[in-house]
Amino acid sequence: MKHEEGHLSDQELLLAADGELSARDAARVQAHLAACWSCRARRQEIEGAIGEFVRLYRRELSAQFPSADGPRALLKAQLAQLTETNRGGLHQWLDISSWRFSRVTVAALCGLGLIGILLFYTWIRPAEHVIAVAVPDPSLTPGATVLVSRGEVCRASNTKNKTVPVSLRRQVFDEYGIKAAEPAAYEVDYLITPALGGADDIHNLWPESYTATVWNAQVKDALEDHLRDLVCGGQLDLETAQHEIAMNWIDAYKKYFHTDRPLTTYR
Repeated sequence: MKHEEGHLSDQELLLAADGELSARDAARVQAHLAACWSCRARRQEIEGAIGEFVRLYRRELSAQFPSADGPRALLKAQLAQLTETNRGGLHQWLDISSWRFSRVTVAALCGLGLIGILLFYTWIRPAEHVIAVAVPDPSLTPGATVLVSRGEVCRASNTKNKTVPVSLRRQVFDEYGIKAAEPAAYEVDYLITPALGGADDIHNLWPESYTATVWNAQVKDALEDHLRDLVCGGQLDLETAQHEIAMNWIDAYKKYFHTDRPLTTYR
């Protein structure tokens, strides 16, 4: 994942979560996190994804496979039988034991292969189709506005974001490296909503997931409505609202809703 200059990369956040950083680097990362809302939010998303995978494995996969206690006990019994077998019958026993042991080995390998396939289709494969893009890449989506006054914004109806043409949606997905996107999984969203003077420009568009992260498109919609109410109520400058939502809409949500988490979980 690309990251803004001055922020921690996903690799650094993962190494920090696993305790793989040196003492010096760990101290630097902790100091940065203490002062950076954006990186703290990204760390929460990464840790949430890891936790979801662990819960998925425990809930869905572990119950589908039999315990290893049975094969282990069988192997122990065979080894015990081997030690008690007299020399005259050793070769005969080895022929039978090898056949039985090969069956256990093949069964174990098949089981491991099945686990790998299930992990691929339940975790890795979906990740190819739904990538959690909570905050847009500022080099691709810095935001863009039209020349409009607060009065003009507030006199217009608070229409939701306009429909983005399919060709432009495809271009946005390509820019963000999403090659096999499920259309229903994303909203190609305006970083600065047209209801706050956002422009119809690719530099103001990005693929925002509906469900891959708690900071999703529907949560951002609530922020956009709230900021418009503040602007039209004379409590917030239009330029300030545009700037804060473009810089980091998650930070803006936390600031104006006075919370560290979305007030409502949307699915």
